[in-house]
Amino acid sequence: VQLMESGGGSVQTGGSLRLSCAASGSTSSTYCWGWFRQAWGKEREKVGSLRDGGIPRHADSVRGRFTISKDYAGGGVLLQMNSLKPEDTATYYCAAVATSQYTGLCSSVSQDQFTSWGQGTAVTVSS
Repeated sequence: VQLMESGGGSVQTGGSLRLSCAASGSTSSTYCWGWFRQAWGKEREKVGSLRDGGIPRHADSVRGRFTISKDYAGGGVLLQMNSLKPEDTATYYCAAVATSQYTGLCSSVSQDQFTSWGQGTAVTVSS
């Protein structure tokens, strides 16, 4: 599956953005989806994950502010980001791996297990 993120931009503290991850290709399979972010000079970290038909899981740093959901129109996933903080500034990436390609929980899938990645979309939150 091929992925493409959109929706990034610049907002002020407290603002909201919705990121979209459009999927094309083998969208008929069942996937584990992940959102990741990487700030300048830092390692990439997981924001959350969602298995098709499952319940989203979010990192402690974004829980209650960010929500991952399925985008049935685009075939991928969405990331609704509310109450944004300057520390949320990063490039955001979506990723996917077919459920047939891992064992265990989607929430436990590590970065290197995801097989498809988008090119990223930049989010800047100013104070």
